[in-house]
Amino acid sequence: MDVKKLITMANQIGDFFEVNPDQEAAKRDIANHLNKFWNSVMIKGIVKHVQEGNASGLHPRVAEAIKQYIV
Repeated sequence: MDVKKLITMANQIGDFFEVNPDQEAAKRDIANHLNKFWNSVMIKGIVKHVQEGNASGLHPRVAEAIKQYIV
């Protein structure tokens, strides 16, 4: 799957949880949403993007959620 599309979708999820003032809870919620609603190909694609040290395009909270709770 196109990594640019994954980034856009992940950032939309991050935007939804942005209202949560508790940063850690928001990151857990983002990761839980990804794990619950994304298929394995999508998760592997975004994880690969982040693991390559290239979290460019991702909102910082989304990148941190992936690093902390999915990788």
